[in-house]
Amino acid sequence: MLVSLPALNDNYIWVYRRENFPVIIVDISEVTALLPFLQENQLDVEAVLLTHKHDDHVAGVAEFKKYYLNVPIYGPAETLDKGATEIIDQGIIFTKHYQIKVIPTGGHTEQHVSYLVDDHLFCGDVLFSAGCGRVFTGNYQQMFDSLQTLKSLSGNTILCPGHEYTLSNLKFTAKVWENNHLIEKYIQQVEQYRLENKPTVPTTLEFEKKINPFLQTNSLEDFIALRQAKDNF
Repeated sequence: MLVSLPALNDNYIWVYRRENFPVIIVDISEVTALLPFLQENQLDVEAVLLTHKHDDHVAGVAEFKKYYLNVPIYGPAETLDKGATEIIDQGIIFTKHYQIKVIPTGGHTEQHVSYLVDDHLFCGDVLFSAGCGRVFTGNYQQMFDSLQTLKSLSGNTILCPGHEYTLSNLKFTAKVWENNHLIEKYIQQVEQYRLENKPTVPTTLEFEKKINPFLQTNSLEDFIALRQAKDNF
């Protein structure tokens, strides 16, 4: 089971379960939809994973903990005052039913991490469909390195980003890659999805390499120029 629960304006809370095990939840911005979803489907929770400190990813953690007292909440050190109970920065998390790889992906925030679970990449605000996160730290090298790390994963990796930004990202890509028929066609498909209120993610890394210009930059200079162009788009 892989569910993207819409939250706030354009966030997603991800809920993942393999077989009939308890679920893993990624980034709790609010609990408005999350708590009813868990209760109505009678789902136990094995762990919560936090990618970074921004409130639109962690503001619901405190309320969640009132209902799920003993669930471990993993996150980088920057999330310690946001409700994290287990501080991580890299390596492997072993829970009862899951093996979770923690990948350092700083740049959006300094300590941002992504999580790889059963070929599902929960990448918060570092990588989006057709785009990438803003570099709030100013450390473009760190962000570029993070994207290169994620780019090296298997093409079958299922990408689960933290926001519904696909359409706006594609419109920027269409300016960068003029007369790209794949992009033009995909924009039409995504527009239809959004009219029907359907999510455009998850996607796959293999597909993203075809539509995401940030995954095609091969130098820091090219990345900086592209990211700054997107900032001013």
